[in-house]
Amino acid sequence: MRNRSIILEEAPDAVIAIDAGLRILSWNRGAERVYGYSAEEAVGARLDALVAASVDGDEALRKLAPFFVPGPDVGTFEAMRRRKDGLLIFVDITAKALGRALEGSTGPAVVLCEKDVTQIRVRRDSKHLETRFRDLFEMMPDAIVVLNATGRIVFVNTQAETLFGYAPGALIGEAVERLLPDRLRTAHLQHRSQYVQQPRVRVMGVGLELFGLRSDGQEIPVDVSLSPLQTPEGTLVLSAIRDATERRRFERVLRDKNDQLAAAMHAKDRFLATMSHELRTPLNAVIGFTGTLLMRLAGPLNAEQEKQLRTIQASGRHLLSLINDLLDLARMDADKLELHFEPLVYQEVLNGVCESLRPPREAKGLGLDFVMPEHNLVLSTDRRALTQILTNLIANAVKFCDTGGVTLDLREEVEGGERTVRLAVRDTGIGIAPEHVATLFDAFSRFEHNTSSREGSGLGLHISRRLAERLGGRIEVASELGKGSTFSLVLPGG
Repeated sequence: MRNRSIILEEAPDAVIAIDAGLRILSWNRGAERVYGYSAEEAVGARLDALVAASVDGDEALRKLAPFFVPGPDVGTFEAMRRRKDGLLIFVDITAKALGRALEGSTGPAVVLCEKDVTQIRVRRDSKHLETRFRDLFEMMPDAIVVLNATGRIVFVNTQAETLFGYAPGALIGEAVERLLPDRLRTAHLQHRSQYVQQPRVRVMGVGLELFGLRSDGQEIPVDVSLSPLQTPEGTLVLSAIRDATERRRFERVLRDKNDQLAAAMHAKDRFLATMSHELRTPLNAVIGFTGTLLMRLAGPLNAEQEKQLRTIQASGRHLLSLINDLLDLARMDADKLELHFEPLVYQEVLNGVCESLRPPREAKGLGLDFVMPEHNLVLSTDRRALTQILTNLIANAVKFCDTGGVTLDLREEVEGGERTVRLAVRDTGIGIAPEHVATLFDAFSRFEHNTSSREGSGLGLHISRRLAERLGGRIEVASELGKGSTFSLVLPGG
């Protein structure tokens, strides 16, 4: 009996006795080596709580049930178990029903002889992959690492060995956590177990920065995607790994540039806020006092003085218009242009704009015709934005028209079942060549057609189009060189 006890205790495989409640009755040294638990830790504990692998749904434990009732007294099957250190292993289990109780048991006991066959499974899986997939995996640009359900590496391609700095074959049979920094291994064990239970194609660590560990201890940033791979031996996990060093370096540079850009934009906003006051205040004073002088409130003027004062006034107004355009553009670029929608009578806004542009129009001897409905057209929009768009479109018509006149055609339409309001601004001016129409609304866009004397920043149409879009509308253009142009503002009629 003593010899039998010594042989049983020193057997290389795990020899475990359990009762019908799966409570461990005996635990030899082989079991200590296989699972990492001492006999003191194991005896009295439940087998399922100690070594059951959740990834197999305790199927192996359910296979033990028949041995506790009359029936077969010996059976063999393979199962997955979890060691004390968290690693999963494959074991071949031979179960023997004793048909009687052992000391400490409450019923018939079962003896389990469990042999760790993890490396045998690794070699089997590795041989299968070598035969079927090596050529394919070697052609892939990414590092390929294939794992079995226990997390053991069963295949790597040359790119993986190069990326992680290992000799050919050195990684086969190793736990994949060997390729991870220490701080990531515990969490990875849990994530790996969860993936094995529900394998699917997915990118690993979305939103996280993942790192691998080379054989020399150097950490490398990596991108990882996972895919289940079905084989006759079961489901394997294919990991496609890419060195992300350059991508992350580029992202850091991009973040730094974005931070610099944000700082520059903030500085620009402060500058514009300051310049809005510092430039416009003296300009308004120049324009205002010039107007006072032209009204002769300070005394009479001769013809030359009046001419020069009007030049000062016109130049000041032009400069103020340019400053306002630049400030508006900056506010739109920063998405800081606030709109206040309210019900407006379109004709009232339009008449106000026409009245403000009457002096330059009459100075050129241009006519102004209206085509309008008899009833008031009311729409909900922003007064300032609408006024700015109308001012720009009508001012351009006057600017580029030397003879004839301007026609304003206001009407209601229905587009896609929705009411819209269209204002067409037609002029008999110089027109626009077809090749210039495509860039007409670009910022600072200007084209030469005997227009060198015509003032403008090239921002008016660009700002007008963006304002129209903010109002939920659009600007259309139709033009014929030498015959004139029609710019149409289309806005929602609600």
